Amino acid sequence: MLLSKSCVYGLRAALFLATRKDGEYTPIKGMSEKLEISFHFLTKILQQLTAEGILKSYKGPNGGVKLTKPGHEVTLMDIVLAIDGPKLLTECALGLPGCGLKNPCPLHDKWAETRDSIRDMLENTSLTDLVRKGIEENLRLTDDGDFEDLLRI
Repeated sequence: MLLSKSCVYGLRAALFLATRKDGEYTPIKGMSEKLEISFHFLTKILQQLTAEGILKSYKGPNGGVKLTKPGHEVTLMDIVLAIDGPKLLTECALGLPGCGLKNPCPLHDKWAETRDSIRDMLENTSLTDLVRKGIEENLRLTDDGDFEDLLRI
């Protein structure tokens, strides 16, 4: 897997939040149950996204988290960089230090092409793009639920 488990869960949580009405805070407990992610693990991930300015949190009985911008303004790259940082797009696929045009590894050229495609997809795909696709094509975001299920809660 190219992305860490934290990053994958962060993407799923951000997609979940993109299904919510603007301005509504979503309780973390309910989100963790719906996405089938440990509450404590999800809380740490959401804290990272909040520290990076992608989410806003509110404490109290009606508290929770929400996106700071509309879903169409948040790209997958925003989430990936906030959680995993740029290493996916900068490091050698074989983990060799100094890998580059002057001193490439055997995978350098192939990985560069793949990495550029991944970068393009992450930079040009918004949360709203994926929510729309999920709804239109009846795709799932959890083991047993699709996007329509998320809209009903």
